[in-house]
Amino acid sequence: MAAVVTGPRRYVLDSSVQAWSSGVRSQEHLVVVGGSPLKLFRLTPAGARTFETLRSGEPVADSPLVDRLLDAGVVHPVADEPAPYSADDVTVVVPTLGTPTHVPAGALLVDDGSNPPVAGASIRLDRNRGPAAARNAGLATADTPLIAFVDADVDLPDGWLEPLLPHFADPKVAVVAPRIVTAARPGAISAYEHDHGPLDMGPEAGRVRAGTRVSYLPAAVLVCRAEALHELGGFDEAMRYGEDVDLVWRLDDAGWRCRYDPRSVIEHEPRPDWRSWVQQRIGYGSSAGPLAVRHPGKLAPLRMSGWSLAAWLLAIGGRPVTGTAIGVGSAAALIPKLPDVPPRDAFRLAAMGNARAGESIAHAIRRTWFPLAVLLALRSTIARRALLASVVAVRHPIALADDVTYCVGVWKGMLAERTLDPIVPEITSWPGRSAGRRPRS
Repeated sequence: MAAVVTGPRRYVLDSSVQAWSSGVRSQEHLVVVGGSPLKLFRLTPAGARTFETLRSGEPVADSPLVDRLLDAGVVHPVADEPAPYSADDVTVVVPTLGTPTHVPAGALLVDDGSNPPVAGASIRLDRNRGPAAARNAGLATADTPLIAFVDADVDLPDGWLEPLLPHFADPKVAVVAPRIVTAARPGAISAYEHDHGPLDMGPEAGRVRAGTRVSYLPAAVLVCRAEALHELGGFDEAMRYGEDVDLVWRLDDAGWRCRYDPRSVIEHEPRPDWRSWVQQRIGYGSSAGPLAVRHPGKLAPLRMSGWSLAAWLLAIGGRPVTGTAIGVGSAAALIPKLPDVPPRDAFRLAAMGNARAGESIAHAIRRTWFPLAVLLALRSTIARRALLASVVAVRHPIALADDVTYCVGVWKGMLAERTLDPIVPEITSWPGRSAGRRPRS
């Protein structure tokens, strides 16, 4: 096994980060807001110097402050130092049901009970047990420190692995995933998914955690530390969908780090027809119930300030002036809670949160609350307006079908697991009652 590098590393700030000088010695005291969800850090002079080194792109040694900024999603490792592992330290495991579209050279091909059996498979399961079981079978056979799980409809380009391996210089990193985009193929499905792919986590690197900008990683391509997976028992074989989300969340809960690095971009094949596309979306949604049972509170379809929600409900209910007044008033109320942040910036932070809340509400209506919204719309003017607004807000005609079919799966999963957790919102008071009294870092 290769030695793990633990020296100073370079980092890049998340796009959400803002910093302001504070105190008498303005170049030493800093207030930093950033990450996902937004957090506020009041830095001591020593902490401010560390942050400025981070911001300059110079290497920084590990420290409690760097760890906190990493875990908050405020900074991300550049991962350009020599990798502690090479491709020889990685076993590629490809689970398949039926003839695979792509199989990388030297991969461990796991036949998940195909009928007829897949020619050339390294491992055959006696029956179809699902992707989690197939991946675990590969994990049990591999003897390398790293395992790359790759779906059979993924085409690995040359050089895909090199940007991901340096992340494992951090001994706490358990999983690193590349960006997954839909291959350009003829037809409306490919055209839509190229810009709205369910496996595409976006162009910006991130720490992966439930309830954040990058809240999960798809198992289309996952490079994993074998030690971490063995520690947690691998994938949950009881889950047909969402087993990748469950794994990442369990790793995060256990103290491991999961990273997303879009410098490596990999294509996967789109669904060949609308029937299989709808089945896939319903399947994705059906994982919400099992995930809610295993991870209570992490499936909230909406997380926002109660003031933001009230402002939008009043606006939808025909009282836009009152709603606007509440939105402006709640934004102004944030100013004294953040005394070290310039008043204009504190107001802007809250105002932007209130403005974006409308899109979040519309998304939750389409993706999780759609049946309730339709029923309420039969009796309530406010519900009709909210439902209509959520539909009008859709930016692509296929996106509405995408959201609604996913919603069908959500309710299917909830009924199977007898839980309402996936449709329960999380309403808070941002930035929280203790935000103005956070200890210094």
